[in-house]
Amino acid sequence: MKTVKDKHIWIIGASSGIGEALAKELAARGAVLAVSARRKEALESLLTTLDGDGHIAAPLDVTKHDDIKNAMAQIRTAFPSVDSVIDLAALYTPDDGTLQKLSDIHKVLDVNIGGIFNVIDVVRPFFEKQGYGQLVLCGSVAGYTGLTRGQPYSATKAAIMNLAQSLHVDLEPYQIDVKLISPGFVDTPLTEKNTFKMPMIIDADEAARAIANGVVQSRFEIHFPKRFTFCMKLLRMMPYWLYFRLMRKARDSAASDSV
Repeated sequence: MKTVKDKHIWIIGASSGIGEALAKELAARGAVLAVSARRKEALESLLTTLDGDGHIAAPLDVTKHDDIKNAMAQIRTAFPSVDSVIDLAALYTPDDGTLQKLSDIHKVLDVNIGGIFNVIDVVRPFFEKQGYGQLVLCGSVAGYTGLTRGQPYSATKAAIMNLAQSLHVDLEPYQIDVKLISPGFVDTPLTEKNTFKMPMIIDADEAARAIANGVVQSRFEIHFPKRFTFCMKLLRMMPYWLYFRLMRKARDSAASDSV
């Protein structure tokens, strides 16, 4: 995809944060959008702010396969094609270093991992039949390596990174372009839950511009802000003895800050 102008793009997780900002950015660049999330009212409000015409809201819960099937049917009726699907839906619960409730952990897994597999199950056959498409999955630099107090969110993002890497190769023969988004800290309702200092944090509009630029480029990974993501990439290249030493310091620092 060389440009987003006049392309039909489906954003999942569009009701707030990066997804909302991305919808506004892509619409301003001439894309025609289907926006999805659980909150129908928020989606309808978003539509009133978008440049251009022809945008639709397709509410869904990513943990419900039938919701995604129904949303795809609605979109296929409204649009002549679907050029790109960008899945940003995510659930995050801060980790304070104590044992978390198993029910809360499973909620994160169901949205962040199960939801993506639900989306793929619906979107992949459509793209294969269409003969082309783009699938963009949202990981995180939190998935680059095992960070202290990063569970279960970081584990789900590591899984998404692995999945995107695998699909990028497996779906190439079908002319399906798979990309991975790896954000650093972005000021959104999710990160507002954090009580620690978030280095090099950017706003959602900056993140949206980076994604909008990245989906039309040939590179697999869209990562930002680069001054932070490059530091994280170096961290995952460290030998374990040095990496664990740094993580212990980070753990102890976080523990002292919470006292």
